[in-house]
Amino acid sequence: MPELNALLFASSGNILAIIVNYFLGYLLYEKSKTKLLASKTGAKAYGYGHKYGYYALLLSWLPVIGDPLTLVAGVARLRFIWFVLIAGSLRIARYYFLTLVV
Repeated sequence: MPELNALLFASSGNILAIIVNYFLGYLLYEKSKTKLLASKTGAKAYGYGHKYGYYALLLSWLPVIGDPLTLVAGVARLRFIWFVLIAGSLRIARYYFLTLVV
């Protein structure tokens, strides 16, 4: 039973954190969209975010690169429901496997 509590609290806290990251990215885009889309590199990165964003979210369970990917998902304006379903389920799976190992 302690494993279930750990899974529940770790997963819910992490899902709340990725939601905050998403909306920080969303607000970051609002503040800097003219600069982002004016540069050639920024426009290219924005296009890649739209094209490969959901595939990149499949790596969002990784500890180091996962949080920046969730921020970029907000900047790229990925659909919020798909973002939560993909990134949230992967975070739950990560903690589930950690409870199996420990």
